[in-house]
Amino acid sequence: MRSKFDGQLELLNKEMITMGALCENAIATSAKAVIEGDLSLASPIFSIAEQIEEKEREIEAMCLKLLLQQQPVARDLRTISSALKMVTDMERIGHQSADIAEIVKIANIKVSGDTEEVHDIAVAVIKMVAESIDAFVKKDVDMAEAVIAYDDVVDACFDRIKKLLIERFNQPETDGEQAIDLLMIAKYFERIGDHAVNIAKWVLFSITGSRE
Repeated sequence: MRSKFDGQLELLNKEMITMGALCENAIATSAKAVIEGDLSLASPIFSIAEQIEEKEREIEAMCLKLLLQQQPVARDLRTISSALKMVTDMERIGHQSADIAEIVKIANIKVSGDTEEVHDIAVAVIKMVAESIDAFVKKDVDMAEAVIAYDDVVDACFDRIKKLLIERFNQPETDGEQAIDLLMIAKYFERIGDHAVNIAKWVLFSITGSRE
C-alpha cells in the first residue's frame, strides 16, 4: 500500500514540475515579447496560460483523490495540502504573464533601452519560480529560504525600473504611454516574484509544519 502511495506522490511531483515549466515558459515568452517588441510572441502566451489552468485542475483533482483515498497524515498530509496551495499561485503566474502579453498586444511597445531593463527582473523571477518548485520536489529547506531571500533582488530591480521610468517623464522626447505600460509590466513581474515567495513558504510548511 505504501509503495503505491509513494508512486502517487512521485507522480504529483512530476505534475508540479510540468506546471512549473509551463510557468517559466510563460514568463520567459512574455519577457521576450516586451524586450524584442514582437507582437507574434504575445499570442502563444494565452495558450500557455490555458495549459497552466488545465494543469491546475488536474493537480487539484489528483490531490483531492489522494486525500480521500489515502487519508494521509503528518508530512504526507502537509505535502499534498501544500501542493493544493502552490498551484493557485502558479495559476496566478500564468494569468499575470498573459496580462503582460495583453499589454504588449495593445500597446505595441517599441524596443528601447527601457525595454531591456525588463530583462533583469524577468530572469530573477524565472529563477525564483524554478527553484521554488525544485525545493518542493527535493524537500529542500535551504533552497526554499533562498527563494524567499531572493525576492529582495526582484524588489530592487523593480525599484530601479520605477525610478528610471519616472525620470523619463521629465524628458520631452519620452513616450509617456510606453513608460506607463512598461511600469505596469515591471509590476506584474514583481507580483510574480511574490507568488514564488508564497510557493516557497508553502514548501517550508510541507517540510517543517511551520509557515513562519
